[in-house]
Amino acid sequence: MGDIDIGRVGIWTWVLDHVPSSRSVELAAEAEELGYGAIWYPEAAGRDPFVVAALLLQGTSSMKVATGIANIYARDPVTTANAQRTIEEAFPGRFLLGLGVSHQHLVQGLRKHDYSRPLSYMREYLVRMGEAPFFAHGPQELPEIVLAALGPKMLQLSAEATAGAHPYFVPTEHTAVARQTMGPDAALCPEQMVILDTDPVAARTLARESMALYLRAPNYTNNLRRLGFEQSDIDGGPGGGPSDRLVDAIVGWGTPEQIAARVQEHFDAGADHVSVQVLADGTDATVEGWRILAPYLLT
Repeated sequence: MGDIDIGRVGIWTWVLDHVPSSRSVELAAEAEELGYGAIWYPEAAGRDPFVVAALLLQGTSSMKVATGIANIYARDPVTTANAQRTIEEAFPGRFLLGLGVSHQHLVQGLRKHDYSRPLSYMREYLVRMGEAPFFAHGPQELPEIVLAALGPKMLQLSAEATAGAHPYFVPTEHTAVARQTMGPDAALCPEQMVILDTDPVAARTLARESMALYLRAPNYTNNLRRLGFEQSDIDGGPGGGPSDRLVDAIVGWGTPEQIAARVQEHFDAGADHVSVQVLADGTDATVEGWRILAPYLLT
């Protein structure tokens, strides 16, 4: 990254929404102590991501906090721009705003917004953010933004109009495609799901449970098809779930060394930063995964 140094490896997690806010701050502080460069978290229908950022930043000293991602349909461009500026003024250089168009069921279904032109809406949204007035003490220029990007047009927009991209639910092959599409200068920060389990049956079972939500979203399945996966990979595996081929492409599982090797594949393909999402049974097991992996991922 340019102005915001998020390091090479961060944590991506849902667990912050599943515990009291005070506990989420403790978890972020532990991730910081372990040496992770950033902690990423999503927005769906839970806590407000900007309020969460302020809490986590107040409770840590150097950890960077990143939204992965904040939904642009959840607030207008002026609100988003000035929330970003507010956090930047209070915690300079420590908040990375990841923005995305989310998914039709979360935008049109849940929020009752029009989802017919997400790419155009994002392009216009970024322009309006840049034009947003800010009549308060703090930065007039917007800090860095990254976009949730999968397809070529959103990847191109992320390189042209923002600092770069944060692809989610992607194999390492996508990282290579994204780097080629975006060029050498834009930041590329993919997410990588991982499971610390060497038993193929147990690991793939947990992976399938975690992947099921995403395989119902056309944005993700369309991206997988662009990468050469077939419909049989999406729903032709055990129980109508993903095939072993797709599971193994999306989720890195095995020993810490094997997981570190998967993360390295993203760097070899052109990533600047990888956010690792530990999949485990509950919050405590997830955090234990952070601890186990830290010596292997942060050396």
